[in-house]
Amino acid sequence: QVQLVESGGGLVQPGGSLRLSCVVSGSGFSINAMGMGWYRQAPGKEREFVALRNSGGRTNYADSVKGRFTISRDNANNTLFLQMNSLKPEDTAVYYCAADKGNYYSVLEKIANHYELDYWGKGTLVTVSS
Repeated sequence: QVQLVESGGGLVQPGGSLRLSCVVSGSGFSINAMGMGWYRQAPGKEREFVALRNSGGRTNYADSVKGRFTISRDNANNTLFLQMNSLKPEDTAVYYCAADKGNYYSVLEKIANHYELDYWGKGTLVTVSS
């Protein structure tokens, strides 16, 4: 069974930074060949895509976070990161880590069509407020 566990959320002032982590575990499971991404869900809103990074290093970001957020991964330690800078109150949300067995383009297609990726964490809350 695959588990994704997020951490690093918390309360931060506007303009501040946070770094989220997602550790993936499971017997014999490796993220090496998987697409890994972050989603978020703000209060009263639908879950939305934030960022994607495939095993080859290709990335894709939502327009709302481009230039402020950076997704990275440590395949050796089955860990995904999201560095969030210049945070805004509208970034307040529960942030979810997700993983998918598909290739870069199939994952992008899932994202575009609002289909579920294969594996999900339970989320970590980020609150941006003064």
